[in-house]
Amino acid sequence: MLIGILKEIKNHEYRVGMVPASVYELVQQGHQLVVETNAGMGIGFCDDDYLAMGAEIAQTAAEVFECAEMIVKVKEPLAAERALLREGQILFTYLHLAADKAQIEDLIHSKAVCIAYETVTSGGLPLSLPLLAPMSEVAGRMSVQAGAQCLEKSNGGSGLLLAGVPGVSPAKVVIIGGGVVGSNAAKIAMGMGANVTILDRSLDVLRRLDNQFNSSQLGTSLETLYASKDVLEQQVLAADLVIGAVLIPGAAAPKLVTVDMIKRMKAGSAVVDVAIDQGGCFETSHATTHADPTFIVDEVVHYCVANMPGAVPRTSTFALNNATLPYIVSIANKGYKAALLEDKHLLNGLNVYQGKVTCRSVADSLGLEYVEPQQALI
Repeated sequence: MLIGILKEIKNHEYRVGMVPASVYELVQQGHQLVVETNAGMGIGFCDDDYLAMGAEIAQTAAEVFECAEMIVKVKEPLAAERALLREGQILFTYLHLAADKAQIEDLIHSKAVCIAYETVTSGGLPLSLPLLAPMSEVAGRMSVQAGAQCLEKSNGGSGLLLAGVPGVSPAKVVIIGGGVVGSNAAKIAMGMGANVTILDRSLDVLRRLDNQFNSSQLGTSLETLYASKDVLEQQVLAADLVIGAVLIPGAAAPKLVTVDMIKRMKAGSAVVDVAIDQGGCFETSHATTHADPTFIVDEVVHYCVANMPGAVPRTSTFALNNATLPYIVSIANKGYKAALLEDKHLLNGLNVYQGKVTCRSVADSLGLEYVEPQQALI
């Protein structure tokens, strides 16, 4: 299979779909790789590094799209990229379609085979999301760093140090959602000495978090609370920093923190909306960029960068490649139809197929007709 790797063009996005070592794995199995020039420069890989692993270099994205059977990316394709997709071409990347009507309309029109990292699953109950997890780990850890900066006076915050000092109370950090993002955020916030509370509606999740953190020797304890509406409101209003870490796989994020709650939060407090890729879980959220990451609503600093892990692209790229490579190899070796039909978990990643929406949560979120993926493929 001829596989194309693009240089990402989203604002301050330096990650790359495949590192040279991943390219070498595919080349050794008889596949061809075409890499857009300077695709890896943001993480320290030059064109010669890819050439040494057996790849060819293309001068433009258009050249890559024209020849490649499968495009491997990191972020969702922007409009200029979507215009270059063709019927039957495989697109393997993060898509986050539930809050992006323009993107899904273009993907439907392209009749490409669109497989989203974020809805590929793995075994066990509940189903895990192995290609989303690495970036969720990064984003969860970064969310506390970002929130700590938002609390600084020069950034519009209250001038509060997250950890406090002897004789001065630490900040109160409230994390909504106890999944991969939430647990990683808790790890960093507790390590910094903050007063940390996690809210979730799953008692199993709360038990797991309690066992994970409160049996350790971290020197501080994690408060776990069931996320009833009343408790959620109380905790948000008492918080110095709220981290939104909710996820419904493939679907738009629920708006859990209302405009009214934001109005009543403490002046100079901060919110970090890690769910912004799926539309955000604060009613006041809108997507921002690394170039202009924050805005203020009712004296509350909002950080809503849609590609948070892009700020640490080298760590993020290697973590993502470790997870995606086996799936790329499977699709390349077997062809997309066989790979999808033989692996129900990879099949869950099929979001759009030749003009049909094949992910139920995406279809439901956008009011579109849903087609079973097996039915679409046969």
